[in-house]
Amino acid sequence: MTSVVSVHRRRKIVTNDFLDEQKEWRGPFCFIQAADPQLGLMKTWREGDCDGGGDEWTDEVQLTQQAVEAVNKLSPRPKFMVLCGDLVHAMPSTQYREGQERDLKVALRGTDPSIPLVFVSGNHDLGNTPTPETVAQFCNAWGDDYFSFWVGGVLCLVLNSQLFFDASACPDLRDAQEAWLEGQLQRASQGPGVIPKHVLVFQHIPLYLKTPDEEDDYFNLQTATRQSLLGRFKRAGVKAVFSGHYHRNAGGLHNGLDMVVSSAIGCQLGEDTHGVRVVVVTADQVIHRYHSLEQLSGRGMDEDLRNLLQA
Repeated sequence: MTSVVSVHRRRKIVTNDFLDEQKEWRGPFCFIQAADPQLGLMKTWREGDCDGGGDEWTDEVQLTQQAVEAVNKLSPRPKFMVLCGDLVHAMPSTQYREGQERDLKVALRGTDPSIPLVFVSGNHDLGNTPTPETVAQFCNAWGDDYFSFWVGGVLCLVLNSQLFFDASACPDLRDAQEAWLEGQLQRASQGPGVIPKHVLVFQHIPLYLKTPDEEDDYFNLQTATRQSLLGRFKRAGVKAVFSGHYHRNAGGLHNGLDMVVSSAIGCQLGEDTHGVRVVVVTADQVIHRYHSLEQLSGRGMDEDLRNLLQA
């Protein structure tokens, strides 16, 4: 069994120790995108008390364990599994936070050591208005709130989308991420160094749910921020942005950039089922499909996706 410390180290392996060989394209591969295990939400949603921290999270633990077991069975092995935010429901420094984080880490211990875990911060992980203290708490528990890593010739950028949404209590952190992101995007498109085969972004809050010109909503980024990021991502050649937050599947392809909104491992707010997204990366495409946990456990990934990995 992998210890909690090893779970953290696996993230560090992705971010720090995948050296120059990971900048080289070596053929198709797959990874898993998951979102919103959000331990504690399911009971509070049923009871209509979503502002509460959630005093029961057995269902979410079992679903997370089911996801881990299904992912472990996949062949070929995914290169990594990314959890796109809202790891737990309890806000920072509230009653049930410590227990929810503890039990999520225990559930993730079963992940095969060959599949690194990547953690993305969500609004429940940081607070709707994050502070330097809440960001530090997340980093101490799960790792950096923004970072980059290479895998198989692909550059992956993990962002703290809460700093885009409301950084009024931590403007210096917002500015630091902005400066870092601009440098990453510039190097991705112009160098110096290796130009990636693809650039992928992972964040919690979607840029948009259906179309780039939709109205502002709790579940998307504000229009000015959205349009700015879309322009910057497009100029840098970003292929896809993967997110969660909506607890439903949504998104769409616009002007060559795929906004992927994945439903939750945990509580469903629409008609989707508990699941994760299988993503296949080829030399020319990034193909993805949401799989229910039941389907992935019983049959694995869809055959056409598996065939792409054998090309």
